[in-house]
Amino acid sequence: MTGAGLLKHEGALPRLGEAENERDADLSKNTLERVYRALTAEDDGRVCLDIPESACNHQPRNFLTHIVSLGATKTADGLIDPKLVLAWLLTHLGAPAAFIGLLVPVRESGALLPQLFTAASLRRLAQRKWAWAAGSVVQGLAAISIAIAALTLEGAAAGAAIITALAILALARSVCSVTYKDVLGKTVSKSRRGTATGTAASISSLFVILFGLALASGIFDRSSLVPSAILVAGGLWLMAALLFSTLQEEPGSTEGGRNPLKAAWKNLSLLKKDAQLRRFIATRGLLISTALAPPFMVALSASETATSAFGGLGLLVIASSGAALLSSYVWGRLADRSSRKVLIFSALAATLALAATLILYFTGQLQAVWALPAVVFALMIAYQGVRLGRSTHLVDMANEDTRAAYTALSNTIIGVLLALGTVFSLLAEVAGVATVIGVLAVMSAGAAVVALGLEEVQASDSEA
Repeated sequence: MTGAGLLKHEGALPRLGEAENERDADLSKNTLERVYRALTAEDDGRVCLDIPESACNHQPRNFLTHIVSLGATKTADGLIDPKLVLAWLLTHLGAPAAFIGLLVPVRESGALLPQLFTAASLRRLAQRKWAWAAGSVVQGLAAISIAIAALTLEGAAAGAAIITALAILALARSVCSVTYKDVLGKTVSKSRRGTATGTAASISSLFVILFGLALASGIFDRSSLVPSAILVAGGLWLMAALLFSTLQEEPGSTEGGRNPLKAAWKNLSLLKKDAQLRRFIATRGLLISTALAPPFMVALSASETATSAFGGLGLLVIASSGAALLSSYVWGRLADRSSRKVLIFSALAATLALAATLILYFTGQLQAVWALPAVVFALMIAYQGVRLGRSTHLVDMANEDTRAAYTALSNTIIGVLLALGTVFSLLAEVAGVATVIGVLAVMSAGAAVVALGLEEVQASDSEA
């Protein structure tokens, strides 16, 4: 071969490598497109509603990134569930009952109350995915701290360390919560958001069910299994942070980043201006019954097998996660059509589940091993509908300028109501647990009535 021919031949090698890289990139892109279309049933042109035009081409990748990262954090939430897993862990470590009573208030209120004061500051970020990623990192480190405390401490010291780490985790979660819907609104189309969050919830539920099966089987050393699961949860939060940072998020509006207290007062003024926002918050406020009910349902059951045995914990974890697995994707798809109807139907489903709990109790059937997991399963199906319905409705009723403020205001008010949920414990002492379940059932029924007045915020999609 001549020198010129050799140079020509060698010069072809980089072009050959570039062609292979292009083919690999095309294959990856086509795979993303196929998965995206399979999940969204999109086959005749990409739908891009209420997102920047430049974000449309990135939607398949962003859509799947949301599913994987959100699925990882939801799995982590299931592995570290304060109502079940951490409550058992503190009991196992001999922590005083006072610490166990702090778990749900610290977790729920700590994740919601700060949002009214942080929303304005977070708006200074043109790309809010970085705030979400940072919050996920802190949650992961806090979860790892809980696992270390469980492996090295006992008694009050373990209780104090775990509650402190949980408080830090909750505060970091508040940052993720106030920024997530805003990022979702900029990166995924209006008609695809419920599908993305619903799919993530279904995937995570499958993994948490496997954890519940491991708990119920008795094969593993449970005193090691729970801390190990919490360590895995920490790793999942760290992984989600890394993945979420790769989202193709267009810079957004940064106006409104004023003093937190001034922003808080301005956000509160939104209640005067927007009747639909008031009705939405009223509906969501009544639907906290679905979050408060499970501990009282467990307390109402007198069965040692259902409530005290560790296998019983596994059954409840399986029931809770199984409900999410079977219903989340369906609720998400329905929410993309009508989040208003999802809120109505899930409120009615919660009412029926709580009424069934009372019927089983008064007929003496709640002691059966199957009874409590069955009604918890039914309630958690309703709870998943509430979560997906309220999330989709809030994102779709707002626009880019009001979404963060609406989210922060709504979550903060609900945080206050959850903190006031201790009143139900007092009511249980005075009037009995069955009375509390009855009141929560009435609240769920009331939510269905209030939700009837919500607007069909997805209706404009079909007209566009």
